[in-house]
Amino acid sequence: MRLDKWLKVSRLIKRRTVANEACDNERISANGRVVKASYEVKVGDQLEIRFGARTVRLEVLSVTEPKGKENAVLLYKEL
Repeated sequence: MRLDKWLKVSRLIKRRTVANEACDNERISANGRVVKASYEVKVGDQLEIRFGARTVRLEVLSVTEPKGKENAVLLYKEL
C-alpha cells in the first residue's frame, strides 16, 4: 500500500492530500531515509513522522485496510 494511503487509513494524518504534502516536504522517513508518497509500506518498516516540533516514531504491523476506525490503531506500534 502506498505511504500516503497508509497514513490516511491508519488515521495518523486526516486526509491523503495532507499526507502527500508531508511527504513532499520531507517530513516522513522510512527506515532512516526520506521517502515519497508513492513508497510501498511493508510490515516491519519503521516510520518517523515530524509534526512541527513533535516527532512520532512507529513500526508498521499491518498494511491491510481496517474494518472500522477503532481498528486503525492495530496497523502500527509507537516506539
